[in-house]
Amino acid sequence: MRKRSGRATAVLAVLVTAVLSVAGCDATGGDSPAPRGTEAKQGKPSPRPTPTWDRSPSSVAAVGDSITRGFDACSVLSDCPEASWATGSREDVDSLAVRLLGRTQAAERSWNYARTGALMADVAGQMAQAVTRKPQLVAVMAGANDACRATTSAMTSVADFRTQFEDAMSTLRTALPKAQVYVASVPDLKRLWSEGRSNPMGKAVWKLGICPSMLDDADALDAAATLRRDTVQDRVEAYNEVLEEVCEKDRYCRFDGGAVYEYRFGTEQLSRWDWFHPSVNGQARLAEIAYRTVTAKKA
Repeated sequence: MRKRSGRATAVLAVLVTAVLSVAGCDATGGDSPAPRGTEAKQGKPSPRPTPTWDRSPSSVAAVGDSITRGFDACSVLSDCPEASWATGSREDVDSLAVRLLGRTQAAERSWNYARTGALMADVAGQMAQAVTRKPQLVAVMAGANDACRATTSAMTSVADFRTQFEDAMSTLRTALPKAQVYVASVPDLKRLWSEGRSNPMGKAVWKLGICPSMLDDADALDAAATLRRDTVQDRVEAYNEVLEEVCEKDRYCRFDGGAVYEYRFGTEQLSRWDWFHPSVNGQARLAEIAYRTVTAKKA
């Protein structure tokens, strides 16, 4: 009896060990959840995520309208691309390209495809030109001319503006899926009117056809004139919402957060010829905003 009891005890011990061994496997395998927290970290280390935004791109292309061409910054009714906030070479502007690349490289690795008078509808074509250079960063500032029409009814609709900006981004993405994009907000046109209307020379130039929807009859403060300017202002704000929303859907796009729109341009930042477009000083301020946005750790 004692021998048979001893054998039974031995067999029982083997069975218990086997059961415990199987239970131990089930605790960390099979259908059980994977280790978490500290236990997971003790296993194979996870690869570090690849950054999606390069704060020091090696080439810059610019698209947009008269502001990016430096219109009226250096002389009356003339482009002055050397004073452009995006790609200009003037030391007193210290453009985005110069700040990012250095003066020598900026001269060789930056390109300005903006055009005075351009609408958002024209930006896709400018993008098509820009992609041939394969820039690592494309700077976009457009939309002011879409609001600066002969009448408020002629302004680009918000829906069309969205479609046109999406088309421009699609043109870029088809050719350069990972090119980075900096998007500047449309300036506060009503503030520019408010600042510039105190200058007789500026108002004389306005009569030549600069932003008539906002600047026509500059001294009028009646209900109709106020409504007209407020309508333009509302459209600009709607455009900026579109720019932000479309940009947010693209992992390689950064909107300035409304910084250009919110910047309080004073007379020192306005052209001394038309008191509406940025002066050299104003171009330098735009370059600061762009550089700050592009080099920020987070959008």
